[in-house]
Parts: sequence; structure tokens; C-alpha cells
Amino acid sequence: MDANEIRSVLVPLTGQHLLMPNATIAEVIGYSQPDPLPGSPDWLLGTVEWHGWRVPLVSFAVLTEAAETESIAGARICITKSLVENPRMPYVGILAQGFPRLTTVTRENLTEVPSEHNPISVAGTVIIDSTEAVIPDLERLSHLVGHAAFGSLPLTG
Repeated sequence: MDANEIRSVLVPLTGQHLLMPNATIAEVIGYSQPDPLPGSPDWLLGTVEWHGWRVPLVSFAVLTEAAETESIAGARICITKSLVENPRMPYVGILAQGFPRLTTVTRENLTEVPSEHNPISVAGTVIIDSTEAVIPDLERLSHLVGHAAFGSLPLTG
């Protein structure tokens, strides 16, 4: 792999794709019904059990208002590494609509889509090859999820 290449994953969501570095994905698992978190926002679907952890499950499409709801038929969960350094929440699950696809990002196959305003937890939008994708702000997402799920995690780094 060239130093100017980033191994990445395109995660299909309802109405959009996420483009994330492959290194941030711990595992992709089959969908399981989350345990609800009373009083949580619509985009926080609850928590799922994964390797002994209670992992908060997020509908990123609902969070960013790309969709009102997401289907669970054929859904997967991308277990991602949290960027909040807190032992209570080392992982965050993102609801995916099918299997994520590996891709390699280079300067030649990536084009930025200019935007004056990005939805919450979105760092930007790009076109990778011919697919438009959202780049999540994983640090902000981790803070939002931690606050919504547990209430006691810090909101800032």
C-alpha cells in the first residue's frame, strides 16, 4: 500500500453512505434487537451485547436527518472504536443497511463536495470513485452518543 492511500470502508445507510477508515471498524456483525435506553433520542436505538460490552447502537441516517427511520431487514451493525477515552464506552455501533465495502482512498479517486453547513456529526461529504459518501466526525459522534447513552461522559475532549 502506498503512503498516499487510506484503506477505508463504505458503509451503506438509508439514503447515504459513510466513508470511514478501515482501522476504525472493530467488526461487522449481524443485526440484533437492541435493549432500549429510556429517554434517549430517536437516533440512539439502544445497546447491543458484543464481546461482553454494552455497545450503544446509532442510526446515523436518523441522526443526520437523511432518513426518518431505517429498516432492520438485512441490516448489519458496524462496531466502531469510540474516540472518547472512557472505559464505559470503548465502542459505538452504527446501523448499516447491508455489508460495508472495502475501498482504497487516493487523491485521484476522491473529490470533496463543498458545503456551507454539515449536519451534526458530519465532517464533510465526498465522492469516492462514483459514490457520494459522508465522512463522519467520529469524535463528535462519540461525545454525542456517550452523553445520550450514559449522560456522564464528557462532551468535549
